[in-house]
Amino acid sequence: MHNENVLKFDVSFKSISMLLILGLLPNILGMLNIPTVMGFKIHVFQYVVFIAAALYGPVGGVVSGGLGSMFTAVALSNPYIAVGNMILGFMTGFFIKKGFGIIPSVLLAFAIQAPWLYVSDVYLVGMSAKLVVNILMALLFSNVLWAVAAKYSYKSIEKAIK
Repeated sequence: MHNENVLKFDVSFKSISMLLILGLLPNILGMLNIPTVMGFKIHVFQYVVFIAAALYGPVGGVVSGGLGSMFTAVALSNPYIAVGNMILGFMTGFFIKKGFGIIPSVLLAFAIQAPWLYVSDVYLVGMSAKLVVNILMALLFSNVLWAVAAKYSYKSIEKAIK
């Protein structure tokens, strides 16, 4: 495992500009959901959160997860969405910086995020447990899909910003 500071990343105008884009882009992608034949929707915003986490570690993940959730959190009157996505982004970046690959990092981060989502949505927002479990299943599927996409594309994005 790596012993470097997990919160450290390259600070340059280009790098900060890209981090800002990665922080705002999920708001737009959060409005897009792809319906499936299985009856649930694939969320799209996670791809950007995982790219930010891969490029900038926990700082990038938390910025992209938090800022990128603002539109959805406000639209649904559910501020806990932003907290959950901050957990997902931060922990994904943390595990990546600790030497795990993107896919295992995303799965570990989701394992940490999922209890928060369940508790906040059921007990703080008042959603039904069945609905929240369905949301969690859709998020798990989406997370795996976008983790695979991020794994194979983040190096190209990293090259572009250097």
